[in-house]
Amino acid sequence: MTPQQTRERKPGRARRAIIAGAVALTLSAGGATAWALDRFVVQHVEIADVSAYEASQAGNSTGTTAETATDSTSSTAVTTDTSYVSGSSNISISTVTTGSGDDTVTYYVADVVLDDATTLQSAFANDSFGENITETTSAIAEANNAVFAINGDYYGFRDTGIVIRNGVVFRDEGARQGLAFYRDGTVKVYDETTTTAGQLVAEGVWNTLSFGPSLLDNGEVAEGIEDVEVDTNFGNHSIQGEQPRTAVGIIDDNHLVFVVVDGRSPGYSAGVTMTGLADIMQGLGATTAYNIDGGGSSTMYFNGSLVNNPLGASKERGTSDILYIGG
Repeated sequence: MTPQQTRERKPGRARRAIIAGAVALTLSAGGATAWALDRFVVQHVEIADVSAYEASQAGNSTGTTAETATDSTSSTAVTTDTSYVSGSSNISISTVTTGSGDDTVTYYVADVVLDDATTLQSAFANDSFGENITETTSAIAEANNAVFAINGDYYGFRDTGIVIRNGVVFRDEGARQGLAFYRDGTVKVYDETTTTAGQLVAEGVWNTLSFGPSLLDNGEVAEGIEDVEVDTNFGNHSIQGEQPRTAVGIIDDNHLVFVVVDGRSPGYSAGVTMTGLADIMQGLGATTAYNIDGGGSSTMYFNGSLVNNPLGASKERGTSDILYIGG
């Protein structure tokens, strides 16, 4: 069972509330059900006010803070249905459809040039950090005045990985291949187990993602990507087959490309394999590309609206975090 499939079967928000209310009774009985509820349903809030926490930590990091990064997008902007220009930052949205019939694949591309690397920010569901805290990508985006957003790595589904957001360390449990966005505009794939969050911040890392795998190495499709397991903490967490996908690609310093592939909707979009996603990123000119959370979580938001059509149902699933550009 894939991580996406595991989460697909989680209860909806209303049912989660009902289940959470019964957790105390269930826990007293012990057993696997109690463990599963606690692990995958019950919210575990570690930081209740992330905005305040980031502000308090700003003096401990170097360079641009999240507050000044937000200010960099405050100049007069020109926005259309598919584009956004503010200063020397710009976003261009396009839709691509390939194939036919049940083999049709539809995906959405955001070509993004940033005036400063810290213009790309991160936000958490409910402005809180912890496990099982979720909101839709659109809701998180709107709460942060985002003009553009994609779903993040669903850090809240796991308790491992290095989580650095807006220059602040939230988790330091290296476990897999991560992606690091640096303040100077460079973006690198790295091995989380060979470093620490503190060292990364000292080297100028602004944001990290912890999912994977890397899709492209020096512009070539990475080997073994069809066999990668993102998590080993519960069941079979492979992410193979044709699935909805979200990926980040790097074309040059401060020049990124974000792709959301819809899937599980025959006739509209079947989804793609990991290799198919790598091929898309390569065709867009990316030299480095990285897979992040997919399935029903795969979402692109622009200028107040949902861009893609998740699972062919135009309905978003909750996620724990987003990457966004403020409007």
